[in-house]
Amino acid sequence: MHPTPPPTPLPLAAYRAAIALDEPFRPEAGHHPGARPADLVREALGLLGDDPTAARVGLRPGTADRIDDAAARRLLRAVLTVRKPGPLPAGAARVLDAFLTGERLARDTTDAASLPTVRDTLPHATYQAADRTALWQGDITTLGADAVVNAANSGLLGCFAPMHPCIDNALHAAAGPRLRTDCHAIMSLQGHPEPTGTAKITRGYHLPARYVLHTVGPIVDGPVLPQHQQALAASYRACLDLAAEVGGIRSVAFCGISTGVFGYPKTPAARTALNTVAEWLDLNPGRLDRVIFDVYADDDLAAYLQALTEGTRPR
Repeated sequence: MHPTPPPTPLPLAAYRAAIALDEPFRPEAGHHPGARPADLVREALGLLGDDPTAARVGLRPGTADRIDDAAARRLLRAVLTVRKPGPLPAGAARVLDAFLTGERLARDTTDAASLPTVRDTLPHATYQAADRTALWQGDITTLGADAVVNAANSGLLGCFAPMHPCIDNALHAAAGPRLRTDCHAIMSLQGHPEPTGTAKITRGYHLPARYVLHTVGPIVDGPVLPQHQQALAASYRACLDLAAEVGGIRSVAFCGISTGVFGYPKTPAARTALNTVAEWLDLNPGRLDRVIFDVYADDDLAAYLQALTEGTRPR
C-alpha cells in the first residue's frame, strides 16, 4: 500500500479572476454619509434578521430596539460571524459598507512604512534581517501594511464562534462579510480543505491592508517535533511566496501563526518565524521592503525579544 499523497493546493492562477483579486475594492455608495453608526448597526440588524442563522445568536424581531448601542454592535458582529457565505439581503451591503468604513476611519491606523526596524529598536541583536524587518505590538486590523497574514483553519472560511478572541475572527469582523464570500469561492474551486503549510490570498476589504494572506499552521499537542517546525516554516514561506506573486505588495505583516488555539509554544514559533523570513529575504533580495512581526499580548512580545536576543537559529 502506497501512502495517499497530500491534496494539491489550488494555485493563485486558478482563483485570481474568480475573486477579482486585482480590482480595487470600492464600497457600495448611496447611503447617507451623516448617518449615526448606531443607526447603521440597527438598520443592518433589521436587514439580516431573516437570515436562518440570526436566531442562533439571539436576533429576533424587535431585539435591536431593546438593547443598548454596544450590545447591538456585538450582536451584529455575532450575526456576521455565524452567517454562512453568500449574497447579502438587498441593501445590506450598502449599509454594512457605510458602517464598516466609518469604523475603520474612526480607528487610528499605523503605517507599516513608519515602523522602526528591528535594527533600530534592538541595535545589538544579531538577527540577519534586522534592517528589513520590524517587531510591532498592536492590533493587526489597524496596520496599514500591503498584506496581513491570517492564521486560518483548514476550512478557510473564518471562525464561526461569536466573539471568539482569535485573529481569524478579528480579521473577518473588521474586513466584512465579503472576505468570507471570497474564501468560500476559493474553497469551492479547490474542492478540499486547505493543507497545512500552504496559503491563499484575498482582498482585505475594510481593513487598512489591501490583501489578506490566509495560511493554516500546524497543530501542536505535546512536544514540538521536527515535522511541526517544518510545517510552520512552510506556512511562512507560502505566505511570502504568494505575496511575491501579486504585484504591488511591498510589505507583509505576520501574526503569530499556530501560537493560539493551535498550541505551538511561542518562543520556538518565534525562532522559526525569524529564521524562515530571514532566509526568504536573502533568497529574494529586493522583493519586499519590510516584513513585520506583529504581536498582540505581552507574552508574544517577550517570545520574540527572547528569540532575537539569544540568536535565532533553531534549538
